[in-house]
Amino acid sequence: MKIEKRKCVLYERECIDCGECDLCDLDPLKICDNCGKCLDIRDDAIIKIDKIITDKND
Repeated sequence: MKIEKRKCVLYERECIDCGECDLCDLDPLKICDNCGKCLDIRDDAIIKIDKIITDKND
């Protein structure tokens, strides 16, 4: 049975279990807790609609 190695999510290599992918992007001394502060998430957003396409058969 052949065991496949995991791919590193940060670099072009196999995972070496360094833990770098678990670190916070804003505070490299902290383990990521998925707080989302590094993401640009807003409570509201505006969507511009250029045109509405409808099916002529409806």
